[in-house]
Amino acid sequence: MKVFGLAGWSGSGKTTLLSKLLPELIARGVSVSTIKHTHHLVEMDKPGKDSYIHRESGATEVLVGSPQRWALIHENREEKEATLESLIMRMTPVDLLLVEGFKAYPHDKVEVYRRDNGKPLICAEDPHIVAVASDAPLPDVALPLFALDDVAGLASFILQCCGLNGKGN
Repeated sequence: MKVFGLAGWSGSGKTTLLSKLLPELIARGVSVSTIKHTHHLVEMDKPGKDSYIHRESGATEVLVGSPQRWALIHENREEKEATLESLIMRMTPVDLLLVEGFKAYPHDKVEVYRRDNGKPLICAEDPHIVAVASDAPLPDVALPLFALDDVAGLASFILQCCGLNGKGN
């Protein structure tokens, strides 16, 4: 399973770009899963639901299954936040695992950059950023540069970086 990331400041468009990359990659015959990092409190279920009651009653993990999908909710409680490596180990193998966030981890990634955010480029400090997708020209960036709407070009670049050719790999 190849791991490739999208990193950038909040509001840069990582999720929007990821939502466009997924169907492009899947149409090319690549099986894809995602991991999303957030600094916000994640609440997957609601008070009054059985899974919520199980978790609030002390269960470390609650797995909810239905005919359409299943979800595993793990409470860290006194544990540290899970590492990206430990989360990857929980994933079912696919051709490509796209990671949104986790920008401090040493995997290849594309920086998603919006000039209007007023934030500095991350690629200047992160040697694992191999390209930048931006809404503006960045003449001082020596890495491959893609327009945010060049989904096909970016998908081809990611597949090349990961040694995947699509069409069932």
